[in-house]
Amino acid sequence: MKRNSGIAERIAGYVKEAGGRAFYVGGFVRDRLLGIENKDVDIEVHGLEPDALYEILGRLGEPLSFGKSFGVFALKGEDIDIAMPRRERATGSGHRDFEVDVDPFIGTREAARRRDFTINALMEDVLTGEVVDHFGGRRDLDEGVIRHIDPATFIEDPLRVLRGAQFAARFGFAMAPDTMELCRGIDLSALSRERVEEEMKKALLKADRPSIFFESLRAMDQLDVWFPELKQTIGLEQDPVFHPEGDVWTHTMEVIDRAAAFRDRVSGPYRFMLLALTHDLGKIVTTEVVKGRIHAYEHETKGMPLVEAFMDRLTGEKDVKNYVYNMVPLHMRPNVAAYSKPALKSTNRMFDAAEAPADLIWFAEADKPVFSGNDAFSGDREFLLERLKAYEETMAKPYVMGRDLVEAGLEPGEDFSEILAHAHKLRLAGIDKEPALKQALSYAHKLRKNKVK
Repeated sequence: MKRNSGIAERIAGYVKEAGGRAFYVGGFVRDRLLGIENKDVDIEVHGLEPDALYEILGRLGEPLSFGKSFGVFALKGEDIDIAMPRRERATGSGHRDFEVDVDPFIGTREAARRRDFTINALMEDVLTGEVVDHFGGRRDLDEGVIRHIDPATFIEDPLRVLRGAQFAARFGFAMAPDTMELCRGIDLSALSRERVEEEMKKALLKADRPSIFFESLRAMDQLDVWFPELKQTIGLEQDPVFHPEGDVWTHTMEVIDRAAAFRDRVSGPYRFMLLALTHDLGKIVTTEVVKGRIHAYEHETKGMPLVEAFMDRLTGEKDVKNYVYNMVPLHMRPNVAAYSKPALKSTNRMFDAAEAPADLIWFAEADKPVFSGNDAFSGDREFLLERLKAYEETMAKPYVMGRDLVEAGLEPGEDFSEILAHAHKLRLAGIDKEPALKQALSYAHKLRKNKVK
């Protein structure tokens, strides 16, 4: 960031000599005033024609132009964005459907007007540090408010609904009532999956309380298009003995907030947060009342079509999807094991089935049931960590491989994978390699003998 600021100051110096003025803009100014580090340096250059700015950038390196009609430039090898003031006019319903007119002499007020929220419309003179605030952005930063700038232009970009919810989550701010009202009437169906995922991901990875993102969308009645499964959890009752917090929506929101505390411990923070978000969608199709008690038997497996629909709608990342599809069916097992204290081979099998065994424990911490007046089913992290260590020690020991079976005289055949699977079960049971090899060979001989019969 220091290097980027240095480059910005050099650009601003040349711009001043040429009769123009350079400003830090957008999130960089907002985050600096909030005391948050932001490595994304954006500057906006006023008072110079595009060709003059391009010539200045050529003194500092290799200038890159992303279409002079858009007024967006960069320097090759440098992480800094340089833009010119512009007007934008909607030409369609999509996030990218805008006509752009570059106007270097539009003035700071009109240049800032095109931005979404007051806290993002702040500008700071690169050389003097003067903050230019035409729309009350500093006041809204101090008061923790997400407020739109121009109602006529705000509604032209549907992504702003999600951006508002994302900023509310990241900064713990509240959306202004009139901004919420505007957002309620905006159609999100024309947005691309990639843009929706980008805002959701920021909320899941950068917010201490990601639930604010979804709670904000709920308050704006904007869950239907992109998050219909989550909407179906609103009012879906749970057994109050296990879930005194309330319905499935409330539980899910609490789980993702608790899961956020473990993002630095897991194999992949984003996919872990999506596990937390989708883990109980199966309750939508399995919740029933049996003998006066609310149950959702097998929701972790019967709800997988809902999980898959949710994931397909919101991400194209195969590794993220595969992780969620693997972990959701397993998510109940750690807390059950922590309560029942089963044999070692049982927890070995549980961890072996998981794509990320340690993540199961951290998810159990986020999801562990809370009993009314009874903390017996506490999750017992220490027990699970001890069993994970035992599993890892088991997997580090020598074990029966295919070549061992062949060297022992077993001919490969169609049943070879079945025999190896049996050997793997012996491994998980903690049986050392030599006796496991004998047992695997015995199993193979019986298997083939029975097939001959």
